[in-house]
Amino acid sequence: MTPTKPELLDKVSLWLNDTFDASTQQEINTLIIENPSVLEDCFYKNLEFGTGGMRGIMGVGTNRINKYTLGKNTQGLSDYLKDTFKNELIKVAIAYDCRHNSTLFANVVAAIFSANGIKVYLFEDLRPTPELSFTVKHLNCHCGIVLTASHNPPEYNGYKVYWQDGGQLVPPQDTAIIEYINKTEYSDIKFKANQKLIKHIGKEIDDAFIKASIHNGSFNVSKQAKQNLNIVFTPLHGTAITIIPETLKQAGYTNLHLVKEQAIAHGDFPTVNSPNPEEPEALKMALQLANKVNADLVIGTDPDSDRLGIAVRDTNNTLVVLSGNEAMVLMTNFLLQQWQKDDRLKGKEFIATTIVSTPMMAVLAKAYHVNYKVGLTGFKWIAKMIKDFPNLNFVGGGEESFGYMVGDFVRDKDAVTAALLACEIAALAKTEGSSLYQKLIDLYVQHGHHKARLIAITKKGIKGAEAIKQLMQNARHNPLTVVNNSNVICIEDYQTSISKNITTKKETVLEIPKSNVLIYYTEDGSKIALRPSGTEPKIKFYISVSNTLNSKADFNASEHLLDKRINAIISDLKLNYNELF
Repeated sequence: MTPTKPELLDKVSLWLNDTFDASTQQEINTLIIENPSVLEDCFYKNLEFGTGGMRGIMGVGTNRINKYTLGKNTQGLSDYLKDTFKNELIKVAIAYDCRHNSTLFANVVAAIFSANGIKVYLFEDLRPTPELSFTVKHLNCHCGIVLTASHNPPEYNGYKVYWQDGGQLVPPQDTAIIEYINKTEYSDIKFKANQKLIKHIGKEIDDAFIKASIHNGSFNVSKQAKQNLNIVFTPLHGTAITIIPETLKQAGYTNLHLVKEQAIAHGDFPTVNSPNPEEPEALKMALQLANKVNADLVIGTDPDSDRLGIAVRDTNNTLVVLSGNEAMVLMTNFLLQQWQKDDRLKGKEFIATTIVSTPMMAVLAKAYHVNYKVGLTGFKWIAKMIKDFPNLNFVGGGEESFGYMVGDFVRDKDAVTAALLACEIAALAKTEGSSLYQKLIDLYVQHGHHKARLIAITKKGIKGAEAIKQLMQNARHNPLTVVNNSNVICIEDYQTSISKNITTKKETVLEIPKSNVLIYYTEDGSKIALRPSGTEPKIKFYISVSNTLNSKADFNASEHLLDKRINAIISDLKLNYNELF
């Protein structure tokens, strides 16, 4: 049985010529005979850059991560670099994570750059993504590449591109580079390496990165307070094992317990269903160890060490995982406090987050009289803010998906420095007889009790992509008018760049790049955002609610009330039964 769609036949036939190696051709021929439906999924589209670069399942075909799809990107990027930086020695840095084929792919990418006369700094072994961002600036590179699929399942890998400022690609570079990639033929790829242009890097960069992380992420915490903080750490089989233990040690945190079973880098992530600290199950072993050693704090990172999960003890001394929004407001408030103590808040500072994250970030900005900026999902937009507003000083910022960035020395979410910052906050709180959880409640009393929840629905393959597309179309053409008995008062559509006030019928232009995001605001202060993921076969629903909290004694009752409201919204939208599809 062979594919019947003409366009699919053309794509498959192209991959059966001499441009592609024998093993690739053999795998395609096997799929033609044995599994044409999988073959169709491998070729029905080209992998595209999403919020975090290009990410997908490994295998043959245009819709897969392999040496040819990566090679096409790298060749196109090489051509763009050479046309953009004429008469310069172009330099790139390359890092990779623990995933299957990451080492192979990193070497393929390095070979192609070098074959194009570009100087390559290739890490000698796996390293965290934030270290690659740092390295681009540290070595004055023109761009950087990291081979990673972040927290995706083991069958995935990916390719992130960073620009001169250490941030991921943003307009206009992204569009221009994609044009170069699209006009590149597979036969144009130069695979033969020029080894003279490839330099392996390692400890020297590690030392510089650790030093910078400690400089940006540590404050006036006493040696005794640091030693008294009891910490459990898990890298979830990922790259953080190469940096975080040493960073914490050099910063003075010596009371550190590793989850040994998860301290071994492994592309199968054998001890977890998903290596994502956003999912409480991923931190199960760390929580068990923390209870055994009576730890104050649990920190866990995803495979490329840009996402950070934090667990702390609640008012009942039970370990609970903080949401990304909760961690973000704790860190941001602490940084603003420190800047305020040092008399560094002069009216030219800003904090930043994303359109689907907690509205409490705006409340903090107002309380400290700093600028507040909001962008699309993805830290590349926060990095762009830093570049676009050179007259402002970036304090810190994050997004609900367990990402945070401290200062601007790294221009991407950075679990290394954020982990250190979490330890600093926890250590100081402990000396005051408090905790991270108590500090969070204090913030709610002062600024209002905010609570949010993410519902992510997975829809794989061609049919899944079509179902998600159709759902977004339905939401636009037949918008919600009432959610949980509360009238919708405003709808923001980032695809059309229009914000519509339902009561007045007035429309205003959204000054943010277009994106497939729809946000509803209701009379009772609820916020519901719909967004298809840019890197996974999922559609995500972000639900935010808030309430006034008069005292710490009222916290549990308020928490119950907000949970009840979120559950009612989920039920009203039928998300718990997946009936939207």
